[in-house]
Amino acid sequence: MDREQVWVLLCDVSPKLFQRERKERLLLRRSSQSPERFAQVIAHMARPLLRLPFSHLTVGTLLLALTGLVSCLALSLLLHNKEATHTQCRTQNTTVPNYLPSISASIRLVPERYVWRTCVGFHSAHRYLTSACYFSLYRQRIEASTGRMMAGLALVCSVAETTVLVLLAYVSSAAETYSTHEKLVIMFNVYSLLYMLSTCSLWHSISRRPRRQEDVTSYRCKLCLFLVNVSCCLAATYCFIRHVMFCEEGIYSLFAAFQYMVAVSNMAFHMTAYWDFSKRAVLVV
Repeated sequence: MDREQVWVLLCDVSPKLFQRERKERLLLRRSSQSPERFAQVIAHMARPLLRLPFSHLTVGTLLLALTGLVSCLALSLLLHNKEATHTQCRTQNTTVPNYLPSISASIRLVPERYVWRTCVGFHSAHRYLTSACYFSLYRQRIEASTGRMMAGLALVCSVAETTVLVLLAYVSSAAETYSTHEKLVIMFNVYSLLYMLSTCSLWHSISRRPRRQEDVTSYRCKLCLFLVNVSCCLAATYCFIRHVMFCEEGIYSLFAAFQYMVAVSNMAFHMTAYWDFSKRAVLVV
């Protein structure tokens, strides 16, 4: 679009905006003498174009990520079973039978790669929004300076975790980018665990003075899922190290299974926003 077209567009839109503002001012002036009429005008002017409950948005986006993960695993087993389950021990430079693909292997090939990128793209937008909402919530409900600092740490870790997740969708585990992909996986797990730990600490202080039953339920679920995630991370790390050192049959499949549990428990942890923002909604005005 050139400058002349932009100028014509602005000239065409601006009078309509001025007319709308003038009409609204006249309505407010006429209705100021009647409180009931004034309330009706304000409600009409503030009527949103779209109202989406935050709980529905949370469930939808997280189910999208879970569906994307399951779809990629199923497609990799059906279409690229040999390539996805192929593994090689670094120390002994030999291959052993493997039955399950890792998440990195399942999103490396086509069409799994594009399915995962699409799902992560929509999912990450909601995660960024949720990070900002949580930070605002903590500032409203926590007054201590240490709590405010913990809220800032949770915000930084959440944004970093989501950013690394997006990068992992585009930096595959192929040979030429494997070292970068491996570092990103480690960064994702570190930021994820730090975010879960700081969030559990914040909700522990919130649930000590319970205002709602949802707060207590949310804290207990967060703590349980955090412990599950830590346990699965440790188990996956142990299986991976054992696979590299001893090259045993089936150990890499156990590593992949624990990796699935890490991903699902991470999604479930973010799912607890369902209780935290059960009475909130996203408005488009």
